[in-house]
Amino acid sequence: MSSLSRELVFLILQFLDEEKFKETVHKLEQESGFFFNMKYFEDEVINGNWDEVEKYLSGFTKVDDNRYSMKIFFEIRKQKYLEALDKHDRSKAVEILVKDLKVFASFNEELFKEITQLLTLENFRENEQLSKYGDTKSARTIMLVELKKLIEANPLFRDKLQFPNLKNSRLRTLINQSLNWQHQLCKNPRPNPDIKTLFVDHSCGQSNGARAPSPAGNPLLGGAVPKPGGFPPLGAHVPFQPAPAPVPTPLAGWMSNPPAGTHPVVSGGPIGLGAPPIPAALKHPRTPPMNPSVDFPSGDSEHGSKRTRPLGISDEVSLPVNVLPVSFPGYAQSQAFNAMEELPKTVARTLNQGTSPMSMDFHPNSQTLLLVGTNVGDIGLWEIGSRERLVQRNFKVWELNACSMPLQAALVKDPGVSVNRVVWSSDGSLFGVAYSRHLVQIFSYHGKDEVRQHLEIDAHVGGVNDIAFSHPNKQLSIITCGDDKLIKVWDASTGAKQYTFEGHEAPVYSVCPHHKENIQFIFSTALDGKIKAWLYDNIGSRVDYDAPGRWCTTMAYSADGTRLFSCGTSKDGESHIVEWNESEGAVKRTYQGFRKRSLGVVQFDTSRNRFLAAGDEFSIKFWDMDNIQLLTSTDADGGLPASPRIRFNKDGTLLAVSTNDNGIKILANADGLRLLRTVENLPFDASRAVEAAKPTINPISVASSAGLPDRTVSVAGISSMNGDSRNLVDIKPRITEESNDKSKIWKLSEINEPSQCRSLKLPENLRVTKISRLIYTNSGNAILALASNAIHLLWKWQRNERNSSGKATASVSPQLWQPSSGILMKNDVMDTNPEEAVPCFALSKNDSYVMSASGGKISLFNMMTFKTMTTFMPPPPAATFLAFHPQDNNIIAIGMDDSSIQIYNVRVDEVKSKLKGHTKRITGLAFSNVLNVLISSGGDAQLCVWNSDGWEKQRSRFLQIPSGKSPAAQSDTRVQFHQDQMHFLVVHETQLAIFETTKLECVKQWGPRESSAPISHATFSCDSQMVYASFLDGTVCVFTASQLRLRCRINPSAYLLSSVSNANVHPLVIAAHPQEPNQFAVGLSDGLVHIFEPLESEGKWGAPPPVENGTVSSVPTTPLVGSSATDQAQR
Repeated sequence: MSSLSRELVFLILQFLDEEKFKETVHKLEQESGFFFNMKYFEDEVINGNWDEVEKYLSGFTKVDDNRYSMKIFFEIRKQKYLEALDKHDRSKAVEILVKDLKVFASFNEELFKEITQLLTLENFRENEQLSKYGDTKSARTIMLVELKKLIEANPLFRDKLQFPNLKNSRLRTLINQSLNWQHQLCKNPRPNPDIKTLFVDHSCGQSNGARAPSPAGNPLLGGAVPKPGGFPPLGAHVPFQPAPAPVPTPLAGWMSNPPAGTHPVVSGGPIGLGAPPIPAALKHPRTPPMNPSVDFPSGDSEHGSKRTRPLGISDEVSLPVNVLPVSFPGYAQSQAFNAMEELPKTVARTLNQGTSPMSMDFHPNSQTLLLVGTNVGDIGLWEIGSRERLVQRNFKVWELNACSMPLQAALVKDPGVSVNRVVWSSDGSLFGVAYSRHLVQIFSYHGKDEVRQHLEIDAHVGGVNDIAFSHPNKQLSIITCGDDKLIKVWDASTGAKQYTFEGHEAPVYSVCPHHKENIQFIFSTALDGKIKAWLYDNIGSRVDYDAPGRWCTTMAYSADGTRLFSCGTSKDGESHIVEWNESEGAVKRTYQGFRKRSLGVVQFDTSRNRFLAAGDEFSIKFWDMDNIQLLTSTDADGGLPASPRIRFNKDGTLLAVSTNDNGIKILANADGLRLLRTVENLPFDASRAVEAAKPTINPISVASSAGLPDRTVSVAGISSMNGDSRNLVDIKPRITEESNDKSKIWKLSEINEPSQCRSLKLPENLRVTKISRLIYTNSGNAILALASNAIHLLWKWQRNERNSSGKATASVSPQLWQPSSGILMKNDVMDTNPEEAVPCFALSKNDSYVMSASGGKISLFNMMTFKTMTTFMPPPPAATFLAFHPQDNNIIAIGMDDSSIQIYNVRVDEVKSKLKGHTKRITGLAFSNVLNVLISSGGDAQLCVWNSDGWEKQRSRFLQIPSGKSPAAQSDTRVQFHQDQMHFLVVHETQLAIFETTKLECVKQWGPRESSAPISHATFSCDSQMVYASFLDGTVCVFTASQLRLRCRINPSAYLLSSVSNANVHPLVIAAHPQEPNQFAVGLSDGLVHIFEPLESEGKWGAPPPVENGTVSSVPTTPLVGSSATDQAQR
């Protein structure tokens, strides 16, 4: 259906609503699927009209459309089912179960079984998860809140939840306008026409020939009717408003003092405060349109164009609404073809920065010099022609004593610092760095690798989110903005503060300085979506409007400074690139081509006065500035994050793009490739970058590039919208000093006393002698253990005043939980001693079931009732490791003691595949849902990679056992995926190692020194930033995951009594909390479980050791035992 037909439906909906055709309104809403009436839906849910609720929903989505839709229908049908049970209407409940809920069994059979079990209960509130179910009304209200969230998040409802902003009786108004126009065209118009039908065009009969007045004074259908002879002028509801008086320049108009009262949003009013009556761009289009389009009037305007004479008699050429402007396909195609050649799309260089690039900027004169700032505060300077890194600087405060006390205190508490923005001055003699903590640092550049410290400014309280250079009053200045909601201007020579602009009500996200003729000004955007404009006069903001997306927005001019663009991403992931009409302050065009929900804050840049580029959907997308349709895109041969950072060089021949593995790809067009080849064949000449050895600060013209969004802001939630931050080496940033000062800064954190950390011994069970397996539930509010005698233990935390979240914590003791029946979850055991068996278990995603074995048959337990649901696979062979398939809970990988792996389908009770490749029992299994592989490890110290689609073995490798180490005959090897799903942790009694999956290469390895105790177990923290490892001497160590370097050691004296520690009690297993990165638990050889958290005053386990020489885990290294001599000595 065309957009005009769609809008006609909205007009009909408004008419029906005004005429009180209520049932018909909702029927049309459902059948058209254009508008989801949330108010109507809420009423039907609260009234329990379930059939109408589902019928209405069916016009917009079906059960199996997506996970949101499935959840919506499930919640509705579950509520209907519970209400039947509450009324003790068993037959109705069974009917709902079979007719409505059975469909969900194929997606989650465990949950369906659990729902079915409710029929056996006298009161379904006996089920723990439903114990707080109140009455029907409150239950519907609670469910409605959840349904609204699901509907708002569901992409199928995007743009269907908001009714267009229409004037009252809009359809009547249009009909009256049509009748008025028909009456004007009558040959002999009557003064008082008698309109009797709308089915045919109006025509007056013969009269005395007098020209009739309009029927305006006698409305035919009610509503506004325009005066005869012409349509009303564009009014307050039209984007382009007439100015009260002429203005010398467009900028002078909107830079006048702001009017009192509220400002309209972007779509309803201009950024400009005054404007010429008719923009020149509208009279004389810059280029012919690329695609035919209908100029349809907005819902707020009475008319779309102004006509003062009958059709055919006009002062100037204009297109009526129903006439399509003509395009020239051949011309458009040739333009697109040429554009493809001009765009830099060929991968010419790949640079390994070592840490994640947050911001990049090319030198304005030497266009192969690239400045880079990273997530750990490092800055690098690359000559990309020769692939040489000229400069690498770690973050360091130059004069700590000169910094404010809040900054000093913040750095002591947490030294983590990230670069938010790097930018060159317009002549390339200076560059600025904005950090996530208070500071900006200005460096002077003297050619080649000579970089000197110039200025350090404690600029803002909190993060400095953007930095730019400008030339107000013919003097070079530095502009900064920050979390403290301020914009500040500094003298670039002395660092003296010149201006402070106040007025934003949220952290300021970006600044964009520019000038028009002799007027210098700054645009700024804040995280509440507000755009403001400032002159260098301390009077206040000249503009206050909302940007599309109303969250993270940046603005930039074309290279010639004539066209203004902005790029923004909303909190819901909706991204927008628009061009602004500066003279009118309205959005001139909105570019299309973004996915419905971007996976991060989209970054953009402009090039050559012609192109726009943005990083989105793991690729780079390109637009021609004059065409809203996407021109083309490239994935740069793969390896890009969800929203890559990007930056063009000045001529647009090169494009720098950040990659997933902490690198940078340089894309080039034909001219860019020639430039790189030229530079590669010549020695680097310092004079190409800077003409003088000393930086000069001259009154030169302002750079046209603006503050672009090639960084994240230190505001909660942004880093979480950028999915590209999950790689292995994206560790928490930190301060590093010069290498010869590292010993003064960093020291291993030793915990020897109970008072140095928070630890809790969980209530004990006297039947248990040894903890063999340990795991947190996925919800994080319980811990499940499997003891060596096949008994399971479950500790649950309750929500109370001391523990408002109800999550596991070392501050509050949990309950050793059992159902009221008093039964135990105990595995089937063979006649032999269960202590000799290899225990294993796996927990379902919803924490409802646990699959477990202790040498006998595999058992499936209900976690709420502890009942055994089923048993299967009696030995031999016996199961030694279990893992649920990440996409299907009915598929289980089962490692066996005969060295095989069986892929088992629980639903059909059938072994689908049997994998052979190991020579000893299977001791570890892990799925990657990104790579679609299964990693297995065995007692043979071998690692195997299996394709999880066809179950073929892709590759295998044996661990390198360090010389002098002789592992036990059946030494376990465990595997666990990093959260990036690309790397995995290997745990062996002789070593910890990080492997890259696709090549099965070891990128990091650590091993205890020869005389130290073996490793008993290890695991990633929930954010994969740390590795927790336990040792057979009772020690627990915390490592920085990216480097496998020791950062904290907890000695047995910190948690074991001296009498116990002397009895060789030690941790056998270790588990990490699923949501709290600094919490873990250990299961001991005496049957006890302890939880550990750092002191609240510390907040984390020690400080990460500094990176040495930029070594990163993304680069394969020769597997050598131990990451440093220092670590060796410490263990």
